[in-house]
Amino acid sequence: MRKEDKSTIIETIAATIKGYDNFYLADIATLNSTKTSELRRECAKQEIKLMVVKNTLLQKALDTLEGDYSELHSVLKGNTAVMFSNSANAPAKLIAKYKKEGIPSLKAAYVQESFYIGAENLSALENIKSKNELIGDVIMLLQSPAKNVISALQSGGNTIHGVLETLSKR
Repeated sequence: MRKEDKSTIIETIAATIKGYDNFYLADIATLNSTKTSELRRECAKQEIKLMVVKNTLLQKALDTLEGDYSELHSVLKGNTAVMFSNSANAPAKLIAKYKKEGIPSLKAAYVQESFYIGAENLSALENIKSKNELIGDVIMLLQSPAKNVISALQSGGNTIHGVLETLSKR
């Protein structure tokens, strides 16, 4: 491969990394062509971009970015597929779904500005909530006291109404 081609690929990888909030490194070497196509289709449905890259080119792309990605260098061995997503847990759920068949395996992940190295972090990554889920939880927590107050006021009003009605009948 020519040097110009390599630099173009490195720039493309770096631009893709910048375009997404999270990325996962997975080993999909043992997938056959049918399963690889199925995985790509599933990624497209969930708005995950799947890119198979050479480890050296990925490492050079990471080195060109701001920040220190050196923690990921140790896992850049063998075949590497990068799953880019703006949802923190979507790739983890997809990997877990396919892991039941033994593949793909998680090498590492960069999620919410944190590094997760090793397949043992997959269950933790699956449980990470997205920004929208966290906002929904906060809204539910904020609404809960107001609902309790309204409910108490309504039940108190019903009690007073019942007492008054009973007294008026007597």
